Amino acid sequence: MKKESTECRNFVLPVRDVIELIGGKWKLPIIVALSFGTQRFKELERNIEGITPRMLSKELKDLEINQLVNRKVYDTMPVTVEYSLTDYGKSLDTVIAAMRDWGLQHRRKIMEA
Repeated sequence: MKKESTECRNFVLPVRDVIELIGGKWKLPIIVALSFGTQRFKELERNIEGITPRMLSKELKDLEINQLVNRKVYDTMPVTVEYSLTDYGKSLDTVIAAMRDWGLQHRRKIMEA
């Protein structure tokens, strides 16, 4: 295998891993919403327009499995559950900020055309 091909694969594979981890329609909006602080399920549902409770539950479980989101259950009546970003989840802040900046730049470029 050529050196360039190996270098390319070594660059592509981790990028693909990130896309698989935070890709899709809902994971990034959930992460962004939680970057504003700890929220309960219904708060997240209200803050992420268009997501169904079933999809929110599924995506939160996946983010929790991947150690990006922390789920804390309080022994109250009724049970209170809060979600927050883990320190690992917060490490995506710079990635998300870069995506936001690029998105704003792209939006301006397209609107000019």
